[in-house]
Amino acid sequence: MTNTDAFDAPLTLDSDAVLILIDVQKGFEDHDFWGPRDNPQAEQRMAELAAAWQATGRPIVTVQHASASGPLAEGTPGYELKDFVAGLTPALHITKTVNSAFYGTPDLHAWLQRRATRQLVVTGIITNVCNETTARMAGNLGYDAVFPIDAMHSFDMTGPDGTTVPAAELARATATTLHAMRFAKVVTTADVLAAAKA
Repeated sequence: MTNTDAFDAPLTLDSDAVLILIDVQKGFEDHDFWGPRDNPQAEQRMAELAAAWQATGRPIVTVQHASASGPLAEGTPGYELKDFVAGLTPALHITKTVNSAFYGTPDLHAWLQRRATRQLVVTGIITNVCNETTARMAGNLGYDAVFPIDAMHSFDMTGPDGTTVPAAELARATATTLHAMRFAKVVTTADVLAAAKA
């Protein structure tokens, strides 16, 4: 997205804007494995966005991460999508083994190009991992990426110096980087819902 003025203007949504729900899987409920998280309202916000997309007939893409082991390992209960996402009928479902939704099967970029889609709303789990990676790639590929920061969550993480950084600080850093470097327009769920109805 090259028009930097658009990052500071009120959000508008294309009639075919795609909602991408990344890795909303039951394995992320394994708090012994992942540790503390932020934003307990994240799933509710995601569900609100999905309902708005269904009501307006806009396309939804779901993404599912298949790990070789751990809580998201394919074939385990944790691999399954959370119920509010599993009940959707997406226009496209992607399976991936890396962070970016653009490196999965089927090919997201090719699908978007066939549809001549330009605008993506990126949400899901984890804020500063798969969500941020996907948003950065979307921006690099020329898409108008929208990032509703309160419709996702992260987990506390430990850095190379042994310091644990709280999830909320990691999310704040992600929002700052995406906004400052113009990878994506960082907004709230309320902003997106208002634009969806306009």
